[in-house]
Amino acid sequence: MTVPVLSVSPVPAAESGADAVLLAATSGADGAELLSVEGFEWLPAALTALGAKGTAEEVVKVPGPDGGPRLVVVVGTGEAADAAALRLAAGSAVRQLTGVATLAVAIPTDDPEVASAILEGAALGAYAYTAYKAKPRTPVEDITLHTALDGDAVGLDRVRAVAAAVARTKDLVNTSPAELFPARLAELAVEAASGAGVAAKVWDEAALAADGFGGILAVGQGSSRGPRLVRLEYAPAGASVHLALVGKGITFDSGGLSIKPMASMVGMKTDMAGAAAVLSAIVALAELQVPVRVTGWLCLAENLPSGTAVRPNDVLRIHGGTTVEVLNTDAEGRLVLADALCFAMSKVKPDTIVDLATLTGAVVTALGHEMAGLFASTTKLRDDLVAAGEETGERLWPLPLLDVHKDGMKGSFGDLKNISGGDMGAGSSAGAAFLAPFVGDTEWAHLDIAGTAWGGSQRDWVGGPMGSGVGTRLLLRWLETR
Repeated sequence: MTVPVLSVSPVPAAESGADAVLLAATSGADGAELLSVEGFEWLPAALTALGAKGTAEEVVKVPGPDGGPRLVVVVGTGEAADAAALRLAAGSAVRQLTGVATLAVAIPTDDPEVASAILEGAALGAYAYTAYKAKPRTPVEDITLHTALDGDAVGLDRVRAVAAAVARTKDLVNTSPAELFPARLAELAVEAASGAGVAAKVWDEAALAADGFGGILAVGQGSSRGPRLVRLEYAPAGASVHLALVGKGITFDSGGLSIKPMASMVGMKTDMAGAAAVLSAIVALAELQVPVRVTGWLCLAENLPSGTAVRPNDVLRIHGGTTVEVLNTDAEGRLVLADALCFAMSKVKPDTIVDLATLTGAVVTALGHEMAGLFASTTKLRDDLVAAGEETGERLWPLPLLDVHKDGMKGSFGDLKNISGGDMGAGSSAGAAFLAPFVGDTEWAHLDIAGTAWGGSQRDWVGGPMGSGVGTRLLLRWLETR
């Protein structure tokens, strides 16, 4: 994982001895307005000469003075300089630095929340996935925020845990599917969980069959690399609430026999982003010793076509006995989720279940790559998750789940069918409607992250062809509030 060393220091940044110093500027009527010039009194004139505007994510690099840092970097925040703007700015600036080993951050603040956001953004911006590069980019290795606040006030341990969690999610999503198949992802999940004191159990094909997980088995039966189900248990003493997280973990999705077009298949290694985020959030929760009980479920399979693959018209029996007629083998995520949701609801009986899945292309059409779709069974759960999304920048948009959507998922040959009729549309709502019966009356939310798990604008922790790590910080923040 690419995680920089993080620290705070009361020493003026100009005296830090770092390779580079990062400052911030807002956009004013006359151009960039530095938040502080202490130790860099010469810098405003240089910015004016360069035509710096201080607009959001504008990055200006200036050679440092003799005897000082070799590089001075100024990032724009736009008109605002609040926690969200500064987190975004710090992440964007650090992402654009290479060959800089040590960075001193000279963005003044006496607000612990703002200081934490700056460090978090900078740490996330330092991520780089270089496993397959002959000449990899060298990201920033050491980041120090120069402030009078101490590490406890800034929440340094939490920022470190968050940065490591997001890096783990991104690493898993970015790994080649040739190397990250269900059994391997299960191994990595057990390893990460064990290191944090989280109990883990893995179901292989035989155990899945014995316990009646028909959805996961069906989706994985076309691949020579069999499916897995992983349960993670974090149960601190004194926890008064029990939450369950379920993550879709399709390590590669070809569409199965309902095969995807070539262009749509590229990037389908990201179809396990929900499982990766659930794993990373629970590990971080345990590392931070947050007093809430959480059970996590990673539903892992590889969806490939072969002579043994599940067919359209096959009727599956999901855990708990519900039968499902498969009409499209590319609507596979809901089949693996259904097994875990039903098991969690009936056997573990949590207070609340949240599932996270790259479920539908329809949500990308509706919301693009900047917001994930949210379906929630209660107003409070909806509002709590939306608030967590706003706080982390991993924003959610509530979408409708109506009775007509649920009626549209009733099957002719099974209790349900895995896609709705062609005339209903509302693909994201149909996906949520399929899942709804498997949670019964348990408070439940479904997050469709098909657009936000990758792509979008190239900015700090989100964007481009790489995995975004989305969902990790969102889930952790929501769990902390419970």
